[in-house]
Amino acid sequence: MLGQVKHRRIALDQASSTGARPFSVTNRLVLAIAVPMTLAYLTTPLLGIVDTAVVGQFGDAALLGGLAAGALVFDVVFTTFNFLRSGTTGLVAQAYGRGDELEERAVFWRAALIAVAAGLVLAACAPPIAAAGKWFMGAEPRVNEAMDTYIRIRLLAAPFSLVNYAVLGYVLGRGEGSFGLLLQLVLNGINIALSLLLGLKLGWGVAGVAWATVGGEAAAMLLGLGIVGRRFRAGPRLSPRHILNLPALLAMMSLNRDIMIRSFSLLAAFALFTRQGVQFGTVTLAANAILMNFFLIAGYFLDGFATAAEQLAGRAIGARAPASFRRAVRLTLWWGFGLAGAATAALLAFGDGLVAVVTTAPQVRTEAAVYLPWAAFTALSGVLAFQMDGIFIGATWSRDMRNMMLLSLAAFVAALLALAPLLGNHGLWAALHVFLLVRGFSLLGMLRRRVRTAFRPHRA
Repeated sequence: MLGQVKHRRIALDQASSTGARPFSVTNRLVLAIAVPMTLAYLTTPLLGIVDTAVVGQFGDAALLGGLAAGALVFDVVFTTFNFLRSGTTGLVAQAYGRGDELEERAVFWRAALIAVAAGLVLAACAPPIAAAGKWFMGAEPRVNEAMDTYIRIRLLAAPFSLVNYAVLGYVLGRGEGSFGLLLQLVLNGINIALSLLLGLKLGWGVAGVAWATVGGEAAAMLLGLGIVGRRFRAGPRLSPRHILNLPALLAMMSLNRDIMIRSFSLLAAFALFTRQGVQFGTVTLAANAILMNFFLIAGYFLDGFATAAEQLAGRAIGARAPASFRRAVRLTLWWGFGLAGAATAALLAFGDGLVAVVTTAPQVRTEAAVYLPWAAFTALSGVLAFQMDGIFIGATWSRDMRNMMLLSLAAFVAALLALAPLLGNHGLWAALHVFLLVRGFSLLGMLRRRVRTAFRPHRA
């Protein structure tokens, strides 16, 4: 007993001398972050399904295709700015691990300033973005018309959406999954309610779905800023000089640049996926749009644990706690594989019924049923991709993440060119699986070396 106490005291002394702040990573801690955020993230594909179902009730495949193409163009633009969420999470988590409250708040305000500026530019650029989307997709005129309507309206929410990214990044960096759940429930709950009201009951169709997004984003932003601002007022004063610290801003911009390239590459893969679906015809495009929402459902099960990995990895890096880091990797991966298997089984069992709920078009239902197994197994193919992304974002190893995403995009393009001409839409889905597997295993291959470097003892 005395030996154990002495050993623990020596370990604490060593931690103190190296600036380490070790903490215990347990299943309960992982679940406290992952479960609320899994529920929160699941509301996003649920929103996509509701939007698709609202438009699908009009029985017009062109409207469904226009909504899918418009949502894709929107995602290409906005997910490129996802660094405002993920970069903020990693930096706040590391400051939290060091016990630096002022830097946590400074990171948030830096992200919020970037969000407002970028959001206003995006809202002003809605017409050329819509025109570029129509040129890229090359769809039939009625699909283009619906897509143009959706993009022009939805981009009005740009400032609200990007500020929400910054708020959510700050919240998740502190491991406050329940707060994140509240924000997402407000955002997507109001969005779904307005989508049903405006899109279906009032008959506005695609325009109603887009206006619903504007309303949901604005409400969530007001709530998030109100709660965070109240918290900040109760804490120590933060000077503008601290927020605008040049080295910190440059470091954040470097991190954001790498994450932006990574996010743009990710969306480029999805854009190519959808564009190839356009070439197979409007019915296949609509069927793929429905199945991609199912892929998102499976992915958002994993995203909750990837978010837990972000926070815990970043906190461990800031705390200089290698044992905490390694346990965070193990636990989130095990939970991820378990949920991926469950999600795949659920989609195989109930996917046909979900397709029938989403659309009344018989041709689209038949087409979606053919490719449903491909969508169902994306969960298992994507486990490592989601989890390793979380680890590397939290640790702010952005350069490695960027490079491996570019490698994965190249592998996807090669698989697409080889398989789509031979196998049609089956080849398109197979190429997506290649993309997910290369992402995950390439990052896993780099993890051990990065861990050794990150926790190497500092020399006096």
